[in-house]
Amino acid sequence: MSDVGRVRPHNEDAAFLGPYVAVLADGVGGAAAGEVAAATAAYVVAATALARFGEDPVQVLLRGVEDAHLSVRVGVAVDPERTGMATTLTALVTDGRRVVLGHVGDSRAYLLHDGELRQLSHDHTYVQHLVDSGQLDEDARAGHPWSNVVLRSLDGGPDPSLDVTELHLEVGDRVLLCSDGLTDLVPDQEISEALVTVADPDVAAGVLVYAALAAGGRDNVTCLVLDVVDGPVVVGDGTVLGALVDPANLVDPTSVRV
Repeated sequence: MSDVGRVRPHNEDAAFLGPYVAVLADGVGGAAAGEVAAATAAYVVAATALARFGEDPVQVLLRGVEDAHLSVRVGVAVDPERTGMATTLTALVTDGRRVVLGHVGDSRAYLLHDGELRQLSHDHTYVQHLVDSGQLDEDARAGHPWSNVVLRSLDGGPDPSLDVTELHLEVGDRVLLCSDGLTDLVPDQEISEALVTVADPDVAAGVLVYAALAAGGRDNVTCLVLDVVDGPVVVGDGTVLGALVDPANLVDPTSVRV
């Protein structure tokens, strides 16, 4: 589920959810055309994964991000008013056996395993840098005035430094991809309770989105809940959400290399 929230005029989150790929992108706040950067990145990574299903998921992910970055750069080149546009990107790609996580920015990926919630991604923010370097206590990060300063993103500049992690998931595990519209307002404990108690993944995503709205909804909020299952190959593409719903937000739909 994706929602514009209670404050923002439009949705700069973009997401795609399919059986073998899940992508979430959040246009970086304050930057030009965030919805274009997010929708373009989500589209290109998802389309690459769909077109190359069964191949090495690391290479599929890297190819998709490379093409997404090129598309964002082209988008800036053809329209100078987009200068500075950027997006976070958090994506899962699988070939049905291996699962790979790619991440840049401050959207997040969580794993619920045996009832325990663990953050899989690492925030690329100034506040996280302060925590990592011992300059700020973990408990003091909530509400910090610089909490939304993103240090790394997918933008029109040099190639992004993407965190790539191969995950070891088991049947029954649950993964959450979410924008900071959730995590800035809803504590991990409440996130964990929703993922543990709500069996249907679509309903669980809705519960989390509404929790963010109830807490003020200061930002766009998007949640993708994925359950790991054992079964036959599924034919089909997936669901588009947020800014990705509008094709006008895509820089160049033909930029995917197949």
